[in-house]
Amino acid sequence: MLKKVKYYIKNLELKKHPEGGYFNEVYRAKEEIKKENLPARFSGDRNFSTSIYFLLDEENISHFHKIKSDEIWHFYDGSTIRIYTIKNKDELSIGLLGRNISKGEQLQIIIKKGNWFCAEVVGKKDFGLVGCTVSPGFDFEDFTLAKRDTLLKKFPKHKKIIKRFTKG
Repeated sequence: MLKKVKYYIKNLELKKHPEGGYFNEVYRAKEEIKKENLPARFSGDRNFSTSIYFLLDEENISHFHKIKSDEIWHFYDGSTIRIYTIKNKDELSIGLLGRNISKGEQLQIIIKKGNWFCAEVVGKKDFGLVGCTVSPGFDFEDFTLAKRDTLLKKFPKHKKIIKRFTKG
């Protein structure tokens, strides 16, 4: 493990995330939106917004998952992060989260609610540190980790990437 990865894990108090990588929630709005004021896809009240630090390295990818809110990824440090998104119409998009704007990288990438997505560090022997902001706020009840067979049936033309970014 890289020295800088160890530094961030220790100093940002990062823990393993179920989708892969490491995270720590750093903000959860105190105010809530009541269930009756949210779309029907939500099972209860939700905080206005939440934010985490999220770190990926060469040994840890973010597996395909989806959530019920829009999510914004913000680039902080390290190598470019490649984010793959399968939109519900079977369309695969690849976004590059990083500092090199002249090469098509973006400092922020938005993943729309309900879309399957995953991510990896582009640089070999490197890491990427990002922030993720979710609104309405993240709740693990709104999180679905992809099952390989389910995604393969729904999106057969993306077989190669689905096999790579799901657990067997």
